[in-house]
Amino acid sequence: MSQERILPAPPVNVEHEEFWAAANDGVLMVPRCKDTGKFFWYPRKLSPFTLSQNVELVPASGKGVIYTYSVMRRADPPYAIAYVTLDEGITMMTNIVDCDFDKISIGQAVSVVFRETEGGQKVPVFKPAG
Repeated sequence: MSQERILPAPPVNVEHEEFWAAANDGVLMVPRCKDTGKFFWYPRKLSPFTLSQNVELVPASGKGVIYTYSVMRRADPPYAIAYVTLDEGITMMTNIVDCDFDKISIGQAVSVVFRETEGGQKVPVFKPAG
């Protein structure tokens, strides 16, 4: 395991308030279009499927698999970024933490954890499951 880097604070606006409040409580919320039943990413008030405001945030399982990743070895400290496909079917960009970067693999099962940013806001990141 490597030294953990300080994460930058995310931009917070009215469209994301509920998402970030849930993250501070340790809950990963994902948006779903109520008209189609489809999940989407990133959190916003308009459905990308219907352009309606008939959108709800629902708790995610917090489980997924690594779709692809890259280890930033020249950074100090090094860190891993990845696209993780959640069990709900959406893919989000995130960080992989609490692991040996040489043992990360595509298709690897991961689960969500939350890390505090430099501004105090918690953000979802993922660690290997198990």
